[in-house]
Amino acid sequence: MNKKQAIAIIKSGRFFSCSFQKKDGSVRYLLGRSGVKKHLRPNAKPQSYNPLEMGYLSVYDLQSKDYRLVNLQTLISINNKKIK
Repeated sequence: MNKKQAIAIIKSGRFFSCSFQKKDGSVRYLLGRSGVKKHLRPNAKPQSYNPLEMGYLSVYDLQSKDYRLVNLQTLISINNKKIK
């Protein structure tokens, strides 16, 4: 699987699992979904940058019940398939 296919899976709005390397070098395993709007904070400040331009994609983490940024440059696997 290549990165374009992995990004398409993440953006599809379906549930997915992925692993990626965080900035501190540890690996994060995430079960998530993109396109979730239910748990947004009404008084949240708008982001001062576009995460996609920086190589991140915002997804909802089902285990921690919060939003996370997935680093697309360090994506290791998605749905148990390695990224080439």
